[in-house]
Amino acid sequence: MSQFIESIKVEDQEIFLLDFHQKRVNQTFAHFGKEGSIDILKIYKHLEHDEDGLFKLRIVYDLDKKVRTQMIPYAIPEIEDFQLVENNSFDYSFKFEDRKELERMKMKSKAEEIIIVKNNHITDTSFSNLLFLKGKDWFTPATYLLNGVQRQNLLKHKKVKETEITLQNIKQFSHFQLINALNDFDENFIYPLDRITNLPGNEEYLDL
Repeated sequence: MSQFIESIKVEDQEIFLLDFHQKRVNQTFAHFGKEGSIDILKIYKHLEHDEDGLFKLRIVYDLDKKVRTQMIPYAIPEIEDFQLVENNSFDYSFKFEDRKELERMKMKSKAEEIIIVKNNHITDTSFSNLLFLKGKDWFTPATYLLNGVQRQNLLKHKKVKETEITLQNIKQFSHFQLINALNDFDENFIYPLDRITNLPGNEEYLDL
């Protein structure tokens, strides 16, 4: 049976973006025709977590409501370089625990992290959604692989806009940043576009 995962920010004993995480879990159960869901807040309270600091609450679950949890200290990663990797068939509409295809793409690349290109469109990294800066405005690709909770939150609060970002127009943007449940929107933690080693015109991107 497929297993799914939620990675949830817990900082100073406060759980973040709970409504978005719970909604995604509920949608996963509904999509696969299963009654009910799991209760994330109940699971968290059962852990009796009483440490301050930044943690990742990792919940692995299946559609029979079997659950495994880990509470892992977390630090936001700083990444040296990125590489565009094309994969037109990859589908990650639901947050599956199985990440073999993502790891395979990373192994074949020559950079620390990958940015997946699907049908000429920029999507996500192997673990996050993306934001791109043009002028003073931040944009997120309309062609995401997974509609992450932080992405939904930033769009809801109008901190970012959604747009089409392709191999043809990516150089119109100057900087980018990574967002997910544990990586917030942070203008102090951004990368210049040339941190992507194989931008169009530099060399061929990887076709996997």
